[in-house]
Amino acid sequence: TGHVWDGDLREMNNPLPRWWVGLFLITIFFALGYLALYPGLGNSVGKLGWSSAGQYDAEVAKANQALEPLYAKFAGMPPEDVAKDPQAMAIGDRLFMNNCAQCHGSDARGGKGFPNLTDKDWLHGGTHEKIKETLVKGRIGNMPPMAAAVGSADDVRNVAHYVLSLSNSPHDALRASLGKPKFVACAACHGPDGKGNQTIGAPNLTDDIWLHGWGENAIIAMVNNGKVNQMPAQAGKLTDPQLHVLASYVWGLSNQPAAK
Repeated sequence: TGHVWDGDLREMNNPLPRWWVGLFLITIFFALGYLALYPGLGNSVGKLGWSSAGQYDAEVAKANQALEPLYAKFAGMPPEDVAKDPQAMAIGDRLFMNNCAQCHGSDARGGKGFPNLTDKDWLHGGTHEKIKETLVKGRIGNMPPMAAAVGSADDVRNVAHYVLSLSNSPHDALRASLGKPKFVACAACHGPDGKGNQTIGAPNLTDDIWLHGWGENAIIAMVNNGKVNQMPAQAGKLTDPQLHVLASYVWGLSNQPAAK
């Protein structure tokens, strides 16, 4: 039986095939079983207590346990030997790509505001011990605005030319000579000779390596505005043996025959 519209549209009463109904019931029972075993309703954790975070932690712990003997071997080696070991450097490269390359680049050459790790210019020291200390604790670089201490806007410009002269970069000699006495405001951190101070992370201004930009305008902006940079600590993410391998890897980047 049925209803007819417009003389050619008929509503029939045809039941679904049994396999279709059976499949529909199976999906319902599967959903109920899934919700009982796994988290899915409110704060319920399910009968199995499974979570993606827990599975991840378990897999990481399993991988760390498998790698523990390997890391133990490297932990007992001096950094010079670790840096020569191809297997250790392959591991170090992976650690670097996962934890450091986002800022320092996949080639470790950094960018504006992020130090180049392949040269010999180090803000806090380039020994293995200092590199590991940086990885473990992180670093905070803070240059306060110094325009008020330097003097007028013209004094700031003169200091910028004096700073350029320290690295034999193109500069105005007259302005540099006028800026030299005003540089005393900067010498407390960068030293009277401009060679910096690794104890506080003050950059060397004489080596023609510019972290935040080169030239008169960049230096004036730095003096006027200051700069705060932060390198996050890695101790909470990496184990001590991993930090040893990573520090050895980074140390090796600037201690190859072709390093500057």
